[in-house]
Amino acid sequence: THPCKILLQNSEGKSMPAIMEGGELPGLLVNEIGGMHGVLHSHTEFLKRHFYLITMKELLEDRKYLRDKVQAIYLWWHKPVVDRELLQSLPNLKVIANSGVGMDHLDLKLIAGFGVKMANAPHAVSNSTADTGMALLLASARRIIEGCRVAVAPNVEYCEADLLGVEVTRATLGIIGMGSIGYKIALRARAFEMNILYHNRTRRKEQEEQLVGATYCGKLESLLQQSDFVMVVVSLTPQTRKLIGKREMELMKPTATLINISRGAVVDQEALVSALQDGVIRAAALDVTYPEPLPRDHPLLKLKNVIITPHLGIKTEKTARMITEEAVENILAALHGLPMPNEVLPN
Repeated sequence: THPCKILLQNSEGKSMPAIMEGGELPGLLVNEIGGMHGVLHSHTEFLKRHFYLITMKELLEDRKYLRDKVQAIYLWWHKPVVDRELLQSLPNLKVIANSGVGMDHLDLKLIAGFGVKMANAPHAVSNSTADTGMALLLASARRIIEGCRVAVAPNVEYCEADLLGVEVTRATLGIIGMGSIGYKIALRARAFEMNILYHNRTRRKEQEEQLVGATYCGKLESLLQQSDFVMVVVSLTPQTRKLIGKREMELMKPTATLINISRGAVVDQEALVSALQDGVIRAAALDVTYPEPLPRDHPLLKLKNVIITPHLGIKTEKTARMITEEAVENILAALHGLPMPNEVLPN
């Protein structure tokens, strides 16, 4: 039997189910606390209000008792790795919550085969990821990184007059993937009076298009040919792997910039290196690569017309906290037999 439920409010003022005092807290498996792949120290007090936290190290040290206690897993930056061996070792596991939108690191059919539910955090990440996309667009267009290096270099007496960028205002932005993040990018781009094109599996409602002044492109080729900036905001699936390759880049304007805030493997990196070296496109700005980080001798790291950031998309204090709250809401719903707000089903 489940302990009684009460309603608590998270930092956004939203009611969430919680467990009454006196009820045994369900075990929540996390990779570690702190460190490179652990949940943030600042989030542990909140998590401990609802769960008995178990780390992977503790699980390996005390196999039987803790394995029986685990009812949920919280993945922070894809850790711990969920494979068949782990699933087989957790007889009471009911739900896995992911700290982000993309689920390409999980075998959804395998997990569902064990009767385990899955959830992601789409709402928490959309604003900060959209902000990152616009930041990369602006930084590339106005050569912010180059300018910073000039400004702080020793013995600089003046800035070269030819450190010229490209105009953002009234330029054409092509958004590939018009989900919640893509739509928020369009909202931001409208403030720059940009001409917005988008390509998506399904067309948005006419009212939604009008709100941001976006024009639907049924064919990706049409968007690529017209855009000054192409921003990729799609999930990584077998269909989107290397979605932007040599052919797609050759369709783009030689003055165009490619911005990727989705997953590194959505872009053919070898083709991108060639396109940047040969002037097929003007520049690229990437918050994602494959692998992450790139090997230190990777040719992308040597090019001046590319900006690379270390997957900063959702890394703000507020977003990180919202992600954890969204995960807790989904986990508690699943444990109480309630509908999960952000359940993800296998294809």
